Amino acid sequence: MGIVHPDVIADLAELDTTLKTVESVLDVEELRRRIDELEHQAADPELWNNQDHAQQVTSELSHAQSELRRVEELRQRLEDLPVLYELAESEEGKAAEEATADADNERAALRVDIEAMEVRTLLSGEYDKRDALVNIRSGAGGVDAADWAQMLMRMYIRWAERHKYVVEVYDTSYAEEAGIKSATFAVKSPYAYGTLSVEMGTHRLVRISPFDNQGRRQTSFAEVEVLPVVETTDHIEIPEGEVRVDVYRSSGPGGQSVNTTDSAVRLTHIPTGIVVTCQNEKSQLQNKISAMRVLQAKLLERKRQEERAQMDALKTNEGASWGNQMRSYVLHPYQMVKDLRTNYEVNNPSAVLDGDIDGFIESGIRWRMREQADA
Repeated sequence: MGIVHPDVIADLAELDTTLKTVESVLDVEELRRRIDELEHQAADPELWNNQDHAQQVTSELSHAQSELRRVEELRQRLEDLPVLYELAESEEGKAAEEATADADNERAALRVDIEAMEVRTLLSGEYDKRDALVNIRSGAGGVDAADWAQMLMRMYIRWAERHKYVVEVYDTSYAEEAGIKSATFAVKSPYAYGTLSVEMGTHRLVRISPFDNQGRRQTSFAEVEVLPVVETTDHIEIPEGEVRVDVYRSSGPGGQSVNTTDSAVRLTHIPTGIVVTCQNEKSQLQNKISAMRVLQAKLLERKRQEERAQMDALKTNEGASWGNQMRSYVLHPYQMVKDLRTNYEVNNPSAVLDGDIDGFIESGIRWRMREQADA
């Protein structure tokens, strides 16, 4: 009597269909050709004469190699699964049960990994391929909110580290007692914006406040904004007369000065009132360049929102708004993190706050695709 159940055979066929769709969307042969082309560019000794272009080439090469490796590994694992079930069939008694359980576990894990790869193929927006610029601001909740904003910053940086993405912190404005008022950082990886854009909105934390000597429960809020990093092709020109430049000394936690020179830069865009700061670079010039990148990204997003508003005005159905409160993190009286748009939830806030947010991101991307399809 065979161990392989017809349901298992059907499941393997379904996984094969999904993986073929992923391979088709990625265009594996074109991916191999592009990797070959990028490897030739990367081997050119003159590439680093233009550092920005060199970093773009090496980043794209690393991402393409990673994508190809992931899809090839998934294909190999899928081809190995029937062999695992055949080996289980050849066993007897408890050994057969254990071998079948191992094969079932690998099949379940493979489904999770194939579905995660499938989500990546849904990122086809105009700016989805770009690096992400993340702004985090503390909201209502006093010192708890400032602490919460810093916890969120750590969560996203840990997520980036898990995926070996480069993070560049542009500015951190520390609160007086604990935590941060705001922070701005870039996540540098192809599709970082498309991936993280579903994280935009208000994040709510419910916990026993570590800053309340009576041990009362506190609700805190922090705002996450995700923007695509501006590229030279975007033509976001800012006339010099529209920007006021102020310089000051960088400050660390508790307001202490961490720099004896006026290297921190604050840019104010006079027509819109948008203010950005950068104090994490060593020189005033580097801070000004980084701050200008952030300002350009904010102006690009403003332009996109204006265009979107014009399009929405032409529609009778405005659709659902998902840019406001979008996720709740409860540490007391029970343990749960729940996305309020997708209803995806987990009961391990510690893991989530340590950067394990891929499940939320994937469900968010699928949710957004459904919303766009229904609009």
